[in-house]
Amino acid sequence: MSTVEAHVPALREIAENSNAWPFQEARKIVARLKKHPKDEVVFETGYGPSGLPHIGTFGEVARTTMVRHAFRVLTDDKIKTRLIAFSDDMDGLRKVPENVPNREMMARHLGKPLSRVPDPFSTEYPSFGAANNARLRAFLDQFGFQYEFLSSTDCYTSGRFDATLLRVLERFDAVMDIMLPSLREERAQTYSPFLPISPRSGIVLQVPILAHDAGAGTITYEDPDTKERVTTLVTGGRAKLQWKPDWAMRWVALGVDYEMAGKDLIDSVKLSSEVCRALGGTPPESFIYELFLDESGQKISKSKGNGLTIDEWLRYASPESLSLFMYREPKAAKRLYFDVIPRHVDEYQQFLEAYERQDLKQRLSNPVWHIHSGNPPKPDMPISFSMLLTLVASSNAENAETLWGFIGRYRPGVTPQTHPKFDALVRYAIHYFRDFVLPQKRFREPSEGERAALLDLREALVQLPADSTAEQIQQVVYEVGRREPFLDKTGKIKSKDGKPGVALDWFNMLYQVLLGQEKGPRFGSFVAVYGLGNTIEMIDGALARSA
Repeated sequence: MSTVEAHVPALREIAENSNAWPFQEARKIVARLKKHPKDEVVFETGYGPSGLPHIGTFGEVARTTMVRHAFRVLTDDKIKTRLIAFSDDMDGLRKVPENVPNREMMARHLGKPLSRVPDPFSTEYPSFGAANNARLRAFLDQFGFQYEFLSSTDCYTSGRFDATLLRVLERFDAVMDIMLPSLREERAQTYSPFLPISPRSGIVLQVPILAHDAGAGTITYEDPDTKERVTTLVTGGRAKLQWKPDWAMRWVALGVDYEMAGKDLIDSVKLSSEVCRALGGTPPESFIYELFLDESGQKISKSKGNGLTIDEWLRYASPESLSLFMYREPKAAKRLYFDVIPRHVDEYQQFLEAYERQDLKQRLSNPVWHIHSGNPPKPDMPISFSMLLTLVASSNAENAETLWGFIGRYRPGVTPQTHPKFDALVRYAIHYFRDFVLPQKRFREPSEGERAALLDLREALVQLPADSTAEQIQQVVYEVGRREPFLDKTGKIKSKDGKPGVALDWFNMLYQVLLGQEKGPRFGSFVAVYGLGNTIEMIDGALARSA
């Protein structure tokens, strides 16, 4: 919790009435404790290491962390909390992911637990599951999340799940009564909540259970290859559960109080909750979030590798911008693609700047309060990300030093040493420009009327003093734009001096003709950073191209 705000008397009272979704979720857990008192609240996030970790995995941990912090505020941090990041690495490998090397090798291990499939990337890790677990943990550690990592394989083989597995065996028929109505008739004929792991092949077997003995703690099945009748204990990692009963068993064994799930798992949450009750447990409080979509509006998938990876977002933007993406509208489907990055970089900064001016009630609804667990940093970005992208585009900057030359003139005293986070933003902008903006740059030719307007803008800029402010330049840009066809005819754009407004078409034309892009930051601010002389040369170049 924030050491600054934790002692503000009104904090808890305001939090109890806040409409921010993490507080709404945290109040559900407070109500749960009144019915089922506990000394510790357990939050859980689940992860399937069948493919490379993606941003959706990070989002679940980030959002759960926000709810955990909100709960600590509501309870004055008097109740111990834990966040478990659980890896389902005991699951069998169903298919080889499309985005990994050595796919032929992996195909020879289909059906085996992910923790027993060799690492296709290197010899650094003992298994594919372990390699993906390490990638997930490294990323979560980079963000500073406080969590406890648990491996399904470790929990099964160490005996941690044994007592609850025996309870599932005792209530085998009750679990079957819950699961069978949810299955297709053909699947129901062979379904069992227990999946034995073949001591001969190491494969997680999808076979009917011929007999089960709760007293002995065993199940009996027929080996699909040898047709022999095999009896095995369900404990010690000799068998695992189908994933819905497994989810319920885990809730009971670990005492989970809160877990999120994607919209595609609504029915699974309901079934697992019923199984949890059948085992004598209380299902955790749940939060159903909407799915992330790729460029084409399809659900992102670890095995397909569509959408954005964790590393890709961090090549182009700050971790905080990614956290903002996760905070906003968790119940609305959102495109998780490259074009969402610049807006979230700038809007994070805007929220940070607004925080300085807000009272406590407003702060608790500000995303940065939740992103930074109640203690956001001071805003320290002298230029927006969209402005940096436009600077790179206009100057064709190939390195950070070129950009810093413009920045140093516009903001004297601002250097990579004094503003290291901004220096990182400069490098993000260069990466983003090279990979996404440059390939899409398309300069359009101006019409005759637009050429005349550009000539007038050039002459007006020539007349300005070299030290003109961004606002002074913007007023000149407005004045030149007050002509057909750029006059606002809707009457919605009001100017302070009562003069006719200027339509966005004027500014869109400037960016399309001068920079080869559709949109951009405030033009006067851009000119102030880029320089009057450089802007005049840019206009000359555009006019020459279209002569």
